[in-house]
Amino acid sequence: MSTTNQAKKNTQKKAVPHKEVAEKPVMPIEAVETAPAPVEPEAPAEAVVEAKKKILFVASEAAPFIATGGLAEVVGSLSKALAKDGRYDVRVIIPLYQDIRKEFRKDFKFIGNIFVPLSWRNQYCGIFEYSVDNVTYYFVDNEYYFKRPGCYGYYDDGERFAFFCRSVMEILGFINFYPEVLHCHDWQAALAALYLKTIYCFRPEYQFIRAVFTIHNIEYQGKYSLDILEDLFGISYRYQYLVEYDHCINLMKGAIECCERFTTVSPTYAGEIKDPYYSHGLDGIVRRNEFKLCGILNGIDPDYYDPATDKSLFANYSAEDIAPKAVCKEELQRMLNLPVKPETPIIAMISRLVSHKGLDLVKEVAEQILRQDVQLVILGTGDGSYEAYFSDLARRYQGKVATVITFNSDLSRKIYSGADLFLMPSKSEPCGLSQMIASRYGTVAIVRETGGLKDSIKPYGAGGNGFTFRDYNAYDMLYVINEALGVYRNREEWQKLVKKAMTTDFTWATSAKYYEALYLDMLK
Repeated sequence: MSTTNQAKKNTQKKAVPHKEVAEKPVMPIEAVETAPAPVEPEAPAEAVVEAKKKILFVASEAAPFIATGGLAEVVGSLSKALAKDGRYDVRVIIPLYQDIRKEFRKDFKFIGNIFVPLSWRNQYCGIFEYSVDNVTYYFVDNEYYFKRPGCYGYYDDGERFAFFCRSVMEILGFINFYPEVLHCHDWQAALAALYLKTIYCFRPEYQFIRAVFTIHNIEYQGKYSLDILEDLFGISYRYQYLVEYDHCINLMKGAIECCERFTTVSPTYAGEIKDPYYSHGLDGIVRRNEFKLCGILNGIDPDYYDPATDKSLFANYSAEDIAPKAVCKEELQRMLNLPVKPETPIIAMISRLVSHKGLDLVKEVAEQILRQDVQLVILGTGDGSYEAYFSDLARRYQGKVATVITFNSDLSRKIYSGADLFLMPSKSEPCGLSQMIASRYGTVAIVRETGGLKDSIKPYGAGGNGFTFRDYNAYDMLYVINEALGVYRNREEWQKLVKKAMTTDFTWATSAKYYEALYLDMLK
């Protein structure tokens, strides 16, 4: 697609025109009764046609176009769920990255271009449009910022996403779409809320837009030197108090201060981020603004993750007919050069290999786990030390351990379907989707009770859908692994547990109603 002309990139200075179970637990924090309850819309009078509420999602990624993690899944699935019945006009705006596949790009429609003021810059911005599942997607095109491999990790990420957020504000007039709710996701979209409440708040069309900011992971906050507030972000120093925290710019802090509501991706995580242990320094800001905080548990798309139709699987199956899952297990063992042993349980981990995923717990008791009749499968990439450890573990325990150091979506689905147990002992986990996907595929989850893991997986002993442990302790984890292996050997009881896991409601249907209630409460 034709995009930026380098000659258009930097023109003369242009002044800024205006000063993250059977029932899904949802919301908030201290007391559930403080959260808005799901609202069923009243039927309109026959002669009245109620205008659709307009919602705009601003995010750095969205499935299925570009995804690096759970953020994209949430943006893609939640927007689809809200738009499903046609009562909302839902739109999503993301950057047009180089890595968006041609199979999508060929159907994008170029609708025009504008020039976006960003401090002293005046940058080209192409706008592409694509509609699917009642959702309209817009893609912000600028080759200087986005024609690069991947989404993040560049020295100028602050400038790239400042341009993106400023583009969002400018595009609204071009497409003549002024939403009632602007829903911004993570620090990359935080500046959209800041621009809305500072530079654009004096314009009549923008004055009644309400902002929601969702924290997917509080660890990544968008921190920069205060020296570049005006020069890079185009924000006057008179607004410095909004973004200043710990002697630097903190974009997440600014979005929390500016928005009408902010949310996290699970009720438990909403409580945890008020604690210094989880907040990465922002607990003071969270506590000061907790009157507008709530937690809504993420979901997954049941059509996208469906073992009955998934083409990646060796055999398809469902909760009503689990028997073909045995074929998936057998073929997975063959693929990974593990002995084909139908009665030997496979414990799987699909994860970024980083410390907060609880891998130090696994290292501490791995040898004891492997003394038993089990097979261990690890898929993921991350820190070199963990990659080396698990690769070495596979060499030392050939026939019992398979380690694949890569990111492979097709293989991950084969593992979800072929394994028996899914281990996720995270130190912190805002929501987590892997435990939900594993459950959907009949692989019973073993999790630590933190964030969305606690909200989505309930302990088997209490009639739940998996196995849990509370303290961040390797031997507590080992205890519940042994408990799970004991239940696995009781085939009748195990089949009941597998079916319970597969039929747990992890869809967006319930969570979307809570977001809908949140939006309506803001618009009163």
